[in-house]
Amino acid sequence: MSIKPKKPKKPKKLTKTKKLKNSKKTPATKMKKEVEVGDRGGYLVIVESPTKAKTISSILGKEYDVTSSMGHVIDLPANKLSVDVDNGFEPVYQVISGKEKIIAQLKKKSKGKKAIYLATDSDREGEAISWHIKRALDSKNNIFYRVVFHEITEEAIREAFKKCSHLDMHKVNAQIARRVLDRIVGYRLSPILWKRIVRGLSAGRVQSIALKFIVEREKEIVAFISKTTFSLEARFRVGSNVFKAKLTKCKGSKGIFENRDDAQKYLEQIKSQEFIVKDLIKKETKRKPPPPFITSSLQQDAFNRLRLSAGRTMMVAQKLYEGAQILEKSVGLITYMRTDSFHISDKAKKEAKEFVRENYGQDYLSSHEYHHKQKKGAQLAHEAIRPSSSYRQPDQMKEFIVDDEARLYELIWKRFVAGFMKEAVLESSKAKITSEDVEFEVKGLRVLFEGFLKVLGDGGDDNLLPPLEKGQTVILEDLIIIEHTTKAPARYNDASLVKLLEEKGVGRPSTYAPIIYTLFRRNYARREKRAFLPTVLGIKVSDLLVNYFPKIMDENFTASIEEKLDEVENGNVDWRKVLEEFYPDFNKKVEETLLLVKKEVEYSDKTCPQCKGRMVIKWSRRGRFLSCENFPRCRYAESITTGVPCPDCKVGQLIERRNRRGQNFYGCSKYPECTYTNRSLPEDQDNNDQEDAKEED
Repeated sequence: MSIKPKKPKKPKKLTKTKKLKNSKKTPATKMKKEVEVGDRGGYLVIVESPTKAKTISSILGKEYDVTSSMGHVIDLPANKLSVDVDNGFEPVYQVISGKEKIIAQLKKKSKGKKAIYLATDSDREGEAISWHIKRALDSKNNIFYRVVFHEITEEAIREAFKKCSHLDMHKVNAQIARRVLDRIVGYRLSPILWKRIVRGLSAGRVQSIALKFIVEREKEIVAFISKTTFSLEARFRVGSNVFKAKLTKCKGSKGIFENRDDAQKYLEQIKSQEFIVKDLIKKETKRKPPPPFITSSLQQDAFNRLRLSAGRTMMVAQKLYEGAQILEKSVGLITYMRTDSFHISDKAKKEAKEFVRENYGQDYLSSHEYHHKQKKGAQLAHEAIRPSSSYRQPDQMKEFIVDDEARLYELIWKRFVAGFMKEAVLESSKAKITSEDVEFEVKGLRVLFEGFLKVLGDGGDDNLLPPLEKGQTVILEDLIIIEHTTKAPARYNDASLVKLLEEKGVGRPSTYAPIIYTLFRRNYARREKRAFLPTVLGIKVSDLLVNYFPKIMDENFTASIEEKLDEVENGNVDWRKVLEEFYPDFNKKVEETLLLVKKEVEYSDKTCPQCKGRMVIKWSRRGRFLSCENFPRCRYAESITTGVPCPDCKVGQLIERRNRRGQNFYGCSKYPECTYTNRSLPEDQDNNDQEDAKEED
């Protein structure tokens, strides 16, 4: 089955022959009236997932037949370009393999229904799924309505059905543009990787930028040269109170010494001096609560606080959104989790304020609303990620949700409720302890009023200064030398990479987790102690793309494409124009590069044990291996070992392998005699990280 997208149609006019269309009442109002006279299952509601279908069905009742499409049912086929670049970039769609039965079931269910309600997610992908389903089911007897909601609660669902409308073709067109653009880039760049490295590799428009970031950081780490310096820390006493202070000035410098001997000499010079409190500064500051979560900040906080990968975070958030069984009914616990907007509905604001007043008192309720700067291109029609009800407290929900779901829900709930509480009031203090040309400094902090920290925490323990007065003499009890060694920049992890992608405008909320997953699946990167380490293959792919396609690999260019897609969604730009501006130069560059690129021949220092030819390093999608230069006449090949001995047999060495699911692991070179395997090298083992990698894959 092939379906070509048509130009957006105007909503069908109301006719007298169909009472539902001719009614002045909303479809939901009319349905309610008709249902009362005995109709059951007269309306079909289509969503993406079975869990979501179950929750919505429990809300709407038996008169609605709520079913699932199990995600996308129609897409571009994977085995060919499927885009007519010479005819307006028309995509040629087909039913996804294995989804034929679902289409057939949807067609069967749609027969005789008074109306079909497309209730997929509210983002571009959800709109596209609804569009594909409508085109597959469309007939003279079908009436379609689009239903959009951001939380799966009884009130939100019923309100959405009252306000149902038609498909947003601008959103659909934006999804078509992204899908076609990514397909063209992937299918045109991949043959270059095949010609230079190995057949079967693939390149993507957005994930290639993410890979570049990871590779560039790794090169910074390799090139980094550490430097060691020394400073002095003093222990002073005032009465019975002892406190530490660091040297900040000595003879006009910052108190940093290039070597230990210089620090020791200076220590000897000042240890017998007398010290006084030169300055004592106290300052009262206010700290306002952070904004509610959006997709990127949720992924970052979940990684930093809960040790959840971006993929795992979105998987758990999806479950919370789709619904949990609370007592007698199923209800969604959070709003839609793919969003870049800080917007909160008036109803949710009112409820949160009432909750704070009732549970923490008027003194903790903020007298004003906090305003947070929206990022450029944010979908303001969406809401931030919040609990569907402030009154569903985390401790109460632990009876119905467990493990990661309970932990993530608590994180979301606290962040949201804290946003309606007063600022925390903090007192920061700083004292300068001096003697002649020497100055030490000590800082303190204490919480005067908790405010939002009552819920969110994060205030830290009070670091109080002892009672000090300006001009007061303090006793130097001890001086120690502190060694400081500069560290290389940290590798990216889920939190820091998502943050960077967001800052650079690369990708959108729905793409962050898939980007990371794709890099692992393609063996371009792997995890090491929860950080991202590029594989040799990943470095090779990134360097090749950067060398030949600097424009495509420029994050500013990719960000500009995202902005154009936003303009398509807003109805300001035709989706074909985006492709027309991009394709000619890109295609010309691809054709030129294909003529230049040649297969690399990389010789090792080993000799073939069968024919004595030189062994060549070759690539497969699973990594590197050694092959005889006389292939195919000589077919000898062997794996490249890591140099790490097998912990079990002590004879073989560990070899990096890749299983059918795309997961990297290390196995013994003596397999099948020795069956040892591990997801990490022995010195890099991290059980939590290994489990996290399994979840990600």
